[in-house]
Amino acid sequence: MLEPRRESAARVHKAGYAKRSTKKKKICRRAKKRAPTILQDLYVLCTEVFKGPGTVPLHHDVKRLCYILDNMKPEDLWLSGEHPFFNPRAEVTGTPGVTYTVIHKCDNFSLFIFFLPATAVIPLHNHPGMTVFSKLLLGRMHVRSYDWVDPPPADELDSPARPRLANRREDMILTAPCNTSVLYPTTGGNIHQFTAITPCAVLDVLGPPYSDKDGRDCSYYKELPYTSFSNGETGLKKEEGGCHAWLEEIMVPENSLMTGVEYFGPQVDKSSR
Repeated sequence: MLEPRRESAARVHKAGYAKRSTKKKKICRRAKKRAPTILQDLYVLCTEVFKGPGTVPLHHDVKRLCYILDNMKPEDLWLSGEHPFFNPRAEVTGTPGVTYTVIHKCDNFSLFIFFLPATAVIPLHNHPGMTVFSKLLLGRMHVRSYDWVDPPPADELDSPARPRLANRREDMILTAPCNTSVLYPTTGGNIHQFTAITPCAVLDVLGPPYSDKDGRDCSYYKELPYTSFSNGETGLKKEEGGCHAWLEEIMVPENSLMTGVEYFGPQVDKSSR
C-alpha cells in the first residue's frame, strides 16, 4: 500500500463515523469487557486462520470468516449510514479521493476500512500471494476482477512484463448489505477494481498484508481489449474472447493515492487470543 498521509482527528468524521458522546464511549468500553463484539470475534479468528506468507486459509476457515463478515453491520464498527458522507445525493467536486483507516495490522493479517465517495475509484490492482475478504458495509459499487490465464513466469515477477492474458471473473454491481467476496493468490479475481456508485464503506481483511520487503508490493494494470493482441495464438474460441482481456502493468496511477486517517471505531483486545 502507499504510505498514508495522516489527517487531523476532526477530519475522520468526513469518513462516516457516527458522532458519540464521551458517556456512550464509556458504555461501549464496559460492554466490551463483559462480552466479545463481532469485531473481536473476527480478530480472534484471524489470529487462528492466517498462518503467514505462503499459506492459504483452509476451506472451512474461509467459511467461518465469511460467516462473521456476512453478519457484520456498519454499527458494529461505529459507522452510520445517516452520516452526510454517505448521502447519495451529496455533490461531488473534482476527483474524489479514497480514505482508509487501519483497525489492526500485523505480519500475518490486516483489517482495513476503505471509504469511497461517489465516483471514486480504487484502480485495477493485484494482491500477490494474498487471500482477501471484502465486505461492503455501506453503499453501492461496481466490481470488476480478473485472474491470469497463465501465471507470470518467475523471471517476470520482479519487473514489468508485457501485456498478459487474463480471464474476467466478475463484472457486477454490489449493494450493501451483501455477502462477502473472497479472492485467493491465483483465483477468485485476485486483480480487481472498485468504482463507487454511491458513497461506500468497505471492510477488507488481508492475509498476509502488502509488504515491499517480502515481495508483496501492489501492482497496477490497465485493460486492453482481447482483440488488441489476439490473432488465434491463444487457442480461445472467438466467443470466449469476450470474457478475456490483456492486462498491462503500469506506473502507480494518480487516482490511486489514498489518505489514511485515525481509526475511531471499537478497539480489538489483542490479549484475548
